[in-house]
Amino acid sequence: MRIAGLASLAAGALVAGLAGCGGSQFTYVRDNEGETYFKVPASWSKVDHKPIQQILYGEDPNSESARMRAQFVWTAAFDGDAASPGAQHFIPLGVKAEEPFVYSVVQPLTEEQRDTMSLNTLRNWVWPVTKSLRDQITQSNPEFPLQNFELLDDEVLEPGDGASGVHVRFNYQLGPTGETHTFDLTGYLNAGNTKVSILLVRCSATCYRQRAAELDGITQSFKIRKSLG
Repeated sequence: MRIAGLASLAAGALVAGLAGCGGSQFTYVRDNEGETYFKVPASWSKVDHKPIQQILYGEDPNSESARMRAQFVWTAAFDGDAASPGAQHFIPLGVKAEEPFVYSVVQPLTEEQRDTMSLNTLRNWVWPVTKSLRDQITQSNPEFPLQNFELLDDEVLEPGDGASGVHVRFNYQLGPTGETHTFDLTGYLNAGNTKVSILLVRCSATCYRQRAAELDGITQSFKIRKSLG
């Protein structure tokens, strides 16, 4: 199923872990061009992002579209589960996942996307947040795995120099009888409307409340250079 924000270009797979010296508490991550960056705890594991691409884009990983994504779009995924880290914890349907997960993507925009970009597009980039899109998706796909949406926070960001952004935090129940999980998304659009940078943090709602300071630190570390793009 296609979800808002998906285009003919998307995610590649190179993460630059920039922890400077041994024993650092964090892994410092930046995209290929060094324009988008954030940090995660050093104990978290980088995991294969390709299964996530299949969930979001619904395409054969051997297709031409997938090859183009890998060529043009940067993606990174980190799992806080030390026992069995993996992409299955991105949206853990039927999988026990008490530890947090981070997904990030930096994507150039097509001309068509540039003409339709808005703050709501950023909000909906990974999962549907606005009511109009949620209604559209549930009507077209009653089996959509995320249910019982709850909006927790929604703010407009002003990084400066013509760039714009949003920060939204929301809950979804994973399936009709599943556990409620909290998703925290920060999205930036550069001044020229040519590139989007997204960070999504996920954890169970209980986990998020208990580890709010740690997870907020990851979210707040997510920045773009003012000259992005």
